[in-house]
Amino acid sequence: MTDEKFPPANNLPAGYVPPKVWTWEPGNGGQFASINRPTAGAQTDVELQVGKHPLQLYSLATPNGQKVTILLEELLEAGHQGAEYDAWLINIGKGEQFGKGFVDINPNSKIPALADHAPKDGGAPIRLFESASIMTYLAEKFGAFLPSEPRARAEVLNWLFWQMGSAPFVGGGFGHFFSYAPMKIQYAIDRYAMEAKRQMDVLNRQLADNEFVAGKEYSIADMAIWPWYGRLALDTSYPDAGTFLSTHEYDHVLRWAKQLAERPALKRGVMVNKTSGPLAEQLHERHDASDFLTKTQDKISEA
Repeated sequence: MTDEKFPPANNLPAGYVPPKVWTWEPGNGGQFASINRPTAGAQTDVELQVGKHPLQLYSLATPNGQKVTILLEELLEAGHQGAEYDAWLINIGKGEQFGKGFVDINPNSKIPALADHAPKDGGAPIRLFESASIMTYLAEKFGAFLPSEPRARAEVLNWLFWQMGSAPFVGGGFGHFFSYAPMKIQYAIDRYAMEAKRQMDVLNRQLADNEFVAGKEYSIADMAIWPWYGRLALDTSYPDAGTFLSTHEYDHVLRWAKQLAERPALKRGVMVNKTSGPLAEQLHERHDASDFLTKTQDKISEA
């Protein structure tokens, strides 16, 4: 029976008709096909390493990973020495997020994941997954970057969760089809480009009247939003995405993105667990503040 509303000849690939029941086939997923699966749970028995600090982070410098390392470096910059941490590299391209130790912390097998071995109640370690959960926990633990006044706190959380709900359309939607999919699909790119630009407009309007996203104070909302939308505004996210989306038009986002990019703690935070780009900007693991001076990949290559 021919579908008159959606003729198969117009599908991509031409003639494709969705089956009544979807089944997984190796190769689905474009660039990430080698690690994508339709099931959860551990695939290997690999345990996680534990360093000397109470806070143990297992991550990669994707935008979601950078949110947490920016916050940790900002906490240290602000004098919270209890925020010292070990950052262990989880190479998602090699499927390390499916090791048993990682899955024990994050059953969803996504970075970042964090274990606090010195929680305030003195009890067993606390596991944390989902970047917003980690950031809220750390902000509350150290009493920083999340206001206590109810209205200001609510505004920060509004924008933190706006980012969590919106960014998948930018990353898994626009970014995937623009940069990673095995073919260029105009419908998908148009659909997600429109949504990415709408979100940039939302943020631009908010920043027109506010120095920072949630108002007058720098907060975890800024730290969560910058790796996604700040980098997009600065055209340092997906190759050529800034040009394609005309992100220079969002002048208030661009002002904010440049302002945050000059913060020393943010500069350090985006380097942690980074495995691409200039070697001087890659710190695969971070176990001490001095590592930024002695253990970036350019220093290791020279040794």
